[in-house]
Amino acid sequence: MNLNDETEQSDQPTPRMYAWARNSAAYRLHRQMLTEKQLFDAIARKAREKFEDISTTQVELLAAAAVTFAYDNGALNDQAYAEIKTRSGMRGGKSKRAIAQKLSQKGIAKTDVAAAVAEADDLYAAVVLARKRAFGPFRKIDLDEKRTMKELSAFARGGFSFELGKRVFAMSFDEAEEILIAGRLL
Repeated sequence: MNLNDETEQSDQPTPRMYAWARNSAAYRLHRQMLTEKQLFDAIARKAREKFEDISTTQVELLAAAAVTFAYDNGALNDQAYAEIKTRSGMRGGKSKRAIAQKLSQKGIAKTDVAAAVAEADDLYAAVVLARKRAFGPFRKIDLDEKRTMKELSAFARGGFSFELGKRVFAMSFDEAEEILIAGRLL
């Protein structure tokens, strides 16, 4: 019975480990906004580096404690993270599809991803991409077949539909500017 007690105690992190996990979580979240998965993975990785002979159970308990600490203090919110990254991506010329893929890779739940990208405007993002790359209405050089394929391919690689790419490609400068102004007002 004594042997089982020692095994159970060795799987429980020490108070010093818990304090380190809280401090590490606070430090990381102070520097940048993270998702739950990113924080969990970072604490787990650092715990393995910092503490010698730490068990897998202890690592998981420390990472879970750090995530709980962050939620309790309002420093972690995957839904807000998804909304912020969606707005930022849209202003950067990223499509809904590309933004959703990136958020999923960061460990955001599918429901939070769907809710965040539902408000995104692909037309605005495509016009931003066109402005950044000097495509379509923002083109400064003559159009030839090679340039046409390059521009339409860039829209497709960016996650935009072919129809949307063609629409922006054929837009006038004034139409594009109106879309950009309307998008900034939102």
